[in-house]
Amino acid sequence: MNNSKQLVSSLPLSGEANPTSEIRSPLPPLKRGASQNSKSIDFCPINKFDHLEFYVGNAKQSAIFYSQCFGFAIAAYQGLETGSREIASYVMEQGDIRFVLSTALSPDSPIARSVLQHGDRAAVIAFEVPDAVVAYKETTARGAVGAIAPTETEDGYGIFRYSAIQGYGDTLIKFVDRSDYQGAFAPGFQRRNVETLHATSQGLGLKAIDHVVGNVDWGDMDRWVKFFAETMGFELLVHFDDRAISTEYSALMSKVMKNSTGSIKLPINEPATGKRRSQIEEYLEYNRGPGVQHVALSTDNIIETVTKLRAAGMEFLHAPKTYYEDLAARVGHIDEPIEKLAELGILVDRDSEGYLLQIFTQPVQDRPTLFFEVIERHGAQGFGEGNFKALFEAIEREQALRGNL
Repeated sequence: MNNSKQLVSSLPLSGEANPTSEIRSPLPPLKRGASQNSKSIDFCPINKFDHLEFYVGNAKQSAIFYSQCFGFAIAAYQGLETGSREIASYVMEQGDIRFVLSTALSPDSPIARSVLQHGDRAAVIAFEVPDAVVAYKETTARGAVGAIAPTETEDGYGIFRYSAIQGYGDTLIKFVDRSDYQGAFAPGFQRRNVETLHATSQGLGLKAIDHVVGNVDWGDMDRWVKFFAETMGFELLVHFDDRAISTEYSALMSKVMKNSTGSIKLPINEPATGKRRSQIEEYLEYNRGPGVQHVALSTDNIIETVTKLRAAGMEFLHAPKTYYEDLAARVGHIDEPIEKLAELGILVDRDSEGYLLQIFTQPVQDRPTLFFEVIERHGAQGFGEGNFKALFEAIEREQALRGNL
């Protein structure tokens, strides 16, 4: 038995915002001068990514996919058997990564309408914070649109507190406070596979969420950059214009926002003018608006992890063999054998801090929307700028096969 109540009585009734009320949410009206000390005071501290919640058409089947193809273990569950009459959810864990796969048990559910409109998607970006009430008050005071008022739920494992604001498109940004909760995930969830969870938590070697990339519409990138800066105190880490991210046919622009500690990195992409339709435009068409384009997952051994992922059935974008012909001259010395990287299609880039290795999956559903990145960092803090051309040409080859270039 668990109880739920609002923490601030003057706030609207809490509950999930309707994720399909619009194709894309209006940009919130940011308030200027809301805090004169915003640059010196971390008014919205964030510890780390708490979880990503995916709205999917069939959570049970999706759990099997993420278990078998990505190496996640099912840590907790809610559904009809636990008393949840509207939603079934599976909590998937590997390393420090936590995904929640949620599906509707009724066609009238907002999740059902979301899946119909957008397909399977990363619908909620959840941050672990010291205080979900403070995070909500500070962000909404600076212009963020509230989605879930500060709420606490309680069971025998303690008190679970959360709140949420509206992000780009129908994406929710959720604040989670676990300081007084010791349960499996949240009240209403039951532990699963307790005896094997710790033994399998390393899975296929995926360790943590490195960054989450969002796609927004034409002209909206700077507006959302400002949103994260003014409502949450994020800073601009790096900016890539259409000269850096372009091919013969298409282009895009990107800015990367980070929180004060650098534990959260959120690149934001928008289309740029090109001869043909860009990958961002294709995403916006099939997602029916802005949303999370891809999630980057870190590993300490990308060769081993990608080898296991391929053996498990994951499909990746292909890099041409010519990419590796002068790789050593372009990036300098690396510890990994280039012939093995070429065999697997892993890309390499270097910045002033070191180098990184990365590879990108094919979309994980029939709509060409959500995909994943696997990344291994050796000091580098960038995002593979030197690989942009090779990556986007690979994506364009897939767009051409779909008839969408």
